[in-house]
Amino acid sequence: MTQYERQKIDLELRQFAHRNFERPSDCRNLEQIRFYIRELCTLIDNYEKRSTYVPEWVYALLAQYNARQNSFLYVDFTTTYC
Repeated sequence: MTQYERQKIDLELRQFAHRNFERPSDCRNLEQIRFYIRELCTLIDNYEKRSTYVPEWVYALLAQYNARQNSFLYVDFTTTYC
């Protein structure tokens, strides 16, 4: 894969994420976070199958959504069981 193709994929993913995703800190409920995680995982799978390249920042974004989901789950756990 050439550098040009990698830059094209990176730009394509950035534009898609900017149009379709909210920042993890702006998400207000668990269902919204889970939706974005599902969509991001599907996107990653498609790009891995299609071009075998996914920029590192996409995985970092997924990690941010997972961290936000964990914080929602922790708050829910503490209010339910503590």
